[in-house]
Amino acid sequence: MSRPILVIDFGAQYAQLIARRVRELGFYSEIVRHSAADQAILERRPQALILTGGPDSVVAPGAKALPEGVLKSGLPTLGICYGMHLLAHALGGTLSSGEVREYGRTDLSTERSVLFTGLPRYLTVWMSHGDTVSAPPPGFRAVGKTRSVPVAAMEDEQRRLFAVQFHPEVAHTDRGTDMLKNFLCSGAGLTPDWTTEDAISLAVDRIRRQVKEGRALVALSGGVDSAVAAALVHRAIGDHLLALFVDHGLLRQGEAELVEAGFTQDYPLPFRRINAQAAFLAGLKGVKDPEEKRKRIGRMFIDTFRAEAERLNGYTFLVQGTLYPDVIESGGGQAAVIKSHHNVGGLPEEIGFELVEPLRDLFKDEVRAIGRELGLPPRLVERQPFPGPGLAVRVVGAVSAKRLAIARAADAIVTEELEKAGSAAKLWQYFAVLTGTRSVGVMGDGRTYHEVVAIRTVTSADGMTADWGRLPLDLLEKMANRIVSEVREVGRVVYDITSKPPGTIEWE
Repeated sequence: MSRPILVIDFGAQYAQLIARRVRELGFYSEIVRHSAADQAILERRPQALILTGGPDSVVAPGAKALPEGVLKSGLPTLGICYGMHLLAHALGGTLSSGEVREYGRTDLSTERSVLFTGLPRYLTVWMSHGDTVSAPPPGFRAVGKTRSVPVAAMEDEQRRLFAVQFHPEVAHTDRGTDMLKNFLCSGAGLTPDWTTEDAISLAVDRIRRQVKEGRALVALSGGVDSAVAAALVHRAIGDHLLALFVDHGLLRQGEAELVEAGFTQDYPLPFRRINAQAAFLAGLKGVKDPEEKRKRIGRMFIDTFRAEAERLNGYTFLVQGTLYPDVIESGGGQAAVIKSHHNVGGLPEEIGFELVEPLRDLFKDEVRAIGRELGLPPRLVERQPFPGPGLAVRVVGAVSAKRLAIARAADAIVTEELEKAGSAAKLWQYFAVLTGTRSVGVMGDGRTYHEVVAIRTVTSADGMTADWGRLPLDLLEKMANRIVSEVREVGRVVYDITSKPPGTIEWE
């Protein structure tokens, strides 16, 4: 096992993104809370440290302090935003609180330095701060500045201490990943040694240590995440795993058959399909609130598994394909609840199983890479993300068999036309939404008052942020004409051009 790059979290919005960028560069990374950092430094023997941003002001009463072990360790260290303030405060720099604030894209001017080796002198970076380092500590030199901030980056090459005021981990910062690479390779003198195979080995080892000789059920939803989780756990415990696919009637056209074929023919493992369509429709009858939908679906999933486990006897573990974005949006860590994912915030307090979540610390692109390495077929691994609650959150308002059929038919047209045009591969997600509104129209010589469907397409790298997809107008026209012509209950089609944020990818 590689010694980790330890990401010390001070309550940052982007802590997991930092760890992900480090792994992309070929270095194993782990995140620890600032309060556990000293023990982690001793026990995990990291190769380098990265101090994250955070919501506090270093000079405020009760602010999170720099762990003693950071400087005592003598390890190469990079401070980001709040992490830069911590280093400056601890080593004798000068901080200004609240005098200069920068938020969003900012122009940065750089000097010759380790961090900016091979990069242009002028870069656009992403700022989000209220405090500022106005003078670097002894031994440091300022190597980057903005119009408002004289010390936007600093380094002490001899002590291998580096810091930036901005966020190199986000896509909005030009060449941010190259800055992290410069820190790890040139500043810390490290060589990449972390691969997808290592990630699989680590996950398999953790699963075996948790499950031991027990038996586990895996919740197959039809999406990439649960498929990869099933393959990982099957590699770890073999036929002690049983894959349960709950056909709840909330899936896309032909999806149930695709999932069954995937795990009985393409990648065979112990598999059982449960028809629960009637139960889920009854449980969702009349429910309009999106949060309540998600929570009910979560409870019905667990009830279904619990009943099946009692019938089978001996299955005490439940495997889920929970990803890090699911945890964040459901209020994990210090984040606000954006929407409860059925497999996180939607779970009842007492589920009757011990959860196994081998993907909980991963982003979607990492999961796909693991799936490919495990040998899962492309039609399972390369599929676009699909929400656990399925079409229930793409039917705005109350869910019924009729409204699901409308959404499913419109979605199939969107998918078919995008794939025919060769545009699907360029998008992160694409689907139709039954918006819950009606619109007056004219068909033939008569007045209509039919449903409105929204087409939603987005581009993204990880699902945490997203931009709306720019599609050719003739393609949009073709999709809209087909939906109105072929789905009799639809009278109008609109195109959603909202990014995330401020919106979310799904409508509910």
